Amino acid sequence: MTNRDYYEILGVPKNASSEDIKSAFRKLARQYHPDVSKEANAEEKFKEINEAYGVLSDTEKRRRYDQFGRQGLGDMGGVNMHDYTMDFNDLVEELFGSFGFGFGGSSGSRSRRPRRGRDLQVQVDLKFEEAVFGVEKTLELTRNEICGTCKGNGAEPGTSPQQCQACGGRGEVRQVRQTIFGSMMQSGPCPTCGGKGEVISMPCHTCRGQGQERKTVKKVISIPAGVDTGTQIRLAGEGEAGAQGGPQGNLYLVVNVQPHKFFKRRENDLLLNLDINVAQAVLGAVVEVPTVDGKLEKLSIPAGTQPGKVFTMRGRGVPYLRKSGRGDQLVIVNVEIPARLTKEQREIFEKLATTLGTTVKPKEKGFLDWLNEALGG
Repeated sequence: MTNRDYYEILGVPKNASSEDIKSAFRKLARQYHPDVSKEANAEEKFKEINEAYGVLSDTEKRRRYDQFGRQGLGDMGGVNMHDYTMDFNDLVEELFGSFGFGFGGSSGSRSRRPRRGRDLQVQVDLKFEEAVFGVEKTLELTRNEICGTCKGNGAEPGTSPQQCQACGGRGEVRQVRQTIFGSMMQSGPCPTCGGKGEVISMPCHTCRGQGQERKTVKKVISIPAGVDTGTQIRLAGEGEAGAQGGPQGNLYLVVNVQPHKFFKRRENDLLLNLDINVAQAVLGAVVEVPTVDGKLEKLSIPAGTQPGKVFTMRGRGVPYLRKSGRGDQLVIVNVEIPARLTKEQREIFEKLATTLGTTVKPKEKGFLDWLNEALGG
């Protein structure tokens, strides 16, 4: 599997049309086909071109690739090669048309074989707490499903598809064609049955002979605790129905988490900025701190606490997605300086000022300051 950009591989811009992509693929595939090219790395280049075309020629996969990159093409950021690598027979047809080369089938037989249904992708919006602790959601989804009236064969109940007389049920017709290789037998889909090998005299009144119908269904989905924005959840077999008895596609849920009023997330830790007053910082205090669990917990602030001091509340963060336990809650203290004072408060501060003195001196650099400078901070 290549790490290069698929558009770069085919030499087309990101706004290229489907025809531009197909044209670029054909040109490069002819150039680097291992049976034609003499270049040492032709086979690797050919595989790379094939992989790029397999994604960009599919509308749904291209959309996912454009929006999410390679993470949009598979489960949890992986890419399933089988999902987008072209069948060799399809590739031969792209390059040379459907000739009788004996590669294990023709366009007619391919149109009749089972085909996997399309994958679907849906964004799921979650509240902050729902992402932290998990939630069940009811999702309304519109997709192609096997027709409930004809059970997928496309014929009106009480009737059945009949063998195509034009092609004898093969799904293909053949003719001799003159090529650069000489006279060759070319196979193509039967125009009468569309390559299916069968014709339907009385199409199903529900799906009009398609074997599938558009339905809106409701699914109860379980979102695990610990997900974050960008997390993908794959629900196998919940995509669109396959054709010719093929398996159903997959449904990909892409999580989007709404921000919280107080908490910020850093992986599995939660950050909370907490304001305390000057007296609490100087004398120390016990304060109540909110947690994402919805409870207030007591936190001891020692005397002499400086602004920016971080206190760790163990196990009060976000649950880990693939293991037990939770992250921590980090409480960052900010000492709030009053902008206005009462007469009594001013007198107290003035007395304090006389005992503290008015001399100021620069603070010596600590280890963190030197480290920050070294890192260019």
